[in-house]
Amino acid sequence: MPEPTTVIAVGTGVVGLGAHLARRYFEMAKEVADIVLGAIAFAITLPLFIGCAVLIKVCSRGPIFFRQVRVGKDGRPFTMYKFRTMRVDAEAENGAQWAQSKDPRVVSSCRWMRISHVDELPQLLNVIKGEMSLVGPRPEREEILNDLEETYPNVRQRLAVRPGITGLAQIRHGYDSSVEGFGKKLASDLEYINDRRWCKELRILLATFGKFYDRQAN
Repeated sequence: MPEPTTVIAVGTGVVGLGAHLARRYFEMAKEVADIVLGAIAFAITLPLFIGCAVLIKVCSRGPIFFRQVRVGKDGRPFTMYKFRTMRVDAEAENGAQWAQSKDPRVVSSCRWMRISHVDELPQLLNVIKGEMSLVGPRPEREEILNDLEETYPNVRQRLAVRPGITGLAQIRHGYDSSVEGFGKKLASDLEYINDRRWCKELRILLATFGKFYDRQAN
């Protein structure tokens, strides 16, 4: 039987090697972690998922899910999912618009989903599919990226990593409301991209729980 000190030394070595490989192959390890944790989160929140779907169907005419093409990693487009909390014709007249406080386009019975960010739950499907991450810059529409690029020429640097459900910019600054107000969020996104570490990922995820009652999102 091996000596206890030998077992401890071997165990410490294995843990140390695992940590080293995790840092070295961060992107690969993060993608695996995202898929596993995304699947677990989806299973845990499935009853809430079903409840939201039923409420939307009962209280509002139209589909349960809101589907929108967003720009992902390396500029690849993908279809992002959310629970539909706005009227079906929300952008019929004016096209793509920034979110706004007390947005009149929101269905009243679904406003709590926006305040709690429960409307983002279907994006766990994007995470499981490998299109999004749990943590990363929020994905934007191509037309909004084009507008932002006129003011922020480096905005597409955000596309170096997979977009996330939550991120450093979200926990610091909340919703985007204008091109001019986007600058602070861009700085936070680039800070995150340039210094991605497991401890920072964990801190962002934990801080996200404080956003489950977000009056700015109403």
